[in-house]
Amino acid sequence: MHTGLSFWIGFHVAVFVLLALDLFVFHRKDHVFSLKEAALWSVLWVLLSLAFAAFIYAVKGPGKGMEFVTGYVIEYSLSADNLFLFIMIFAFFQVPIRYQHRVLLWGILGALAMRGAMIGLGVELVRRFEWILYGFGVFLLLTGLRMFTKNAHDSPGDNFIIRQCRKWLRVTPDFHGSQFAVRTSAGWMLTPLALVLVVIDVMDLMFAVDSIPAIFAVTTDPFIVYTSNICAILGLRSLYFLLAGIAGRLKYLHYGLAAVLTFIGAKMLVAAVFPISSAVSLLVVAVLLAIASICSLVF
Repeated sequence: MHTGLSFWIGFHVAVFVLLALDLFVFHRKDHVFSLKEAALWSVLWVLLSLAFAAFIYAVKGPGKGMEFVTGYVIEYSLSADNLFLFIMIFAFFQVPIRYQHRVLLWGILGALAMRGAMIGLGVELVRRFEWILYGFGVFLLLTGLRMFTKNAHDSPGDNFIIRQCRKWLRVTPDFHGSQFAVRTSAGWMLTPLALVLVVIDVMDLMFAVDSIPAIFAVTTDPFIVYTSNICAILGLRSLYFLLAGIAGRLKYLHYGLAAVLTFIGAKMLVAAVFPISSAVSLLVVAVLLAIASICSLVF
């Protein structure tokens, strides 16, 4: 079903209104998130996404509604692995906790543009070369298998991006509150907080190479792919502070995410002879994540 321009405009207006309220009203002052506050905000963002899913269900039909929910759950769950990397990046740069929310918020604005461009490119490639879905499937399958063997929480100190940023950008040695740039006797310089923002945005872009193809296993509708991605991203900040508080208890979650990517890649490869519905995919993803979470809490 064709999605009119009004849907795209209305969605972006709602997103920017929510971000403005978050930045200038609810979190106008930098502060440390408590575990309770992070949990409440995480629940709120999930409820808002489910409300949007109900809207899609009512307007575009149950099929599109289920596609959105499945894509949202896949993206939201895969983002957990990315957030553990963010925890390591913040720790490596010794970013004060009260400034981390602002970095993540501005990082989301960058992610909106970058992921929109990537999704647009992906949809066009799928439209012109349908066989590329099999390429996505192989890529996700290999990525999932690789995640079973790599260390999910390696230090980012030797990261290529960090080394290049330090080499080419003028960065002050110390933080200057929540500012990303300051004027010094040597002229304008970036602060370490800006360097963290650059690193997080680039890492998110690299992570999107894994996560966006996964949603193409569910749908190729650009509106569903894009909105499910963005709704998942909007809840990442609160999810980050929630995971940061319980990260030590989720030691096996990484393997659950690897299993999710492996399943999605396999699903794309066998779609022509053994199609798997969005409802079944959603159930499998939920079961894999539940098993990994329960194992983490029990053992």
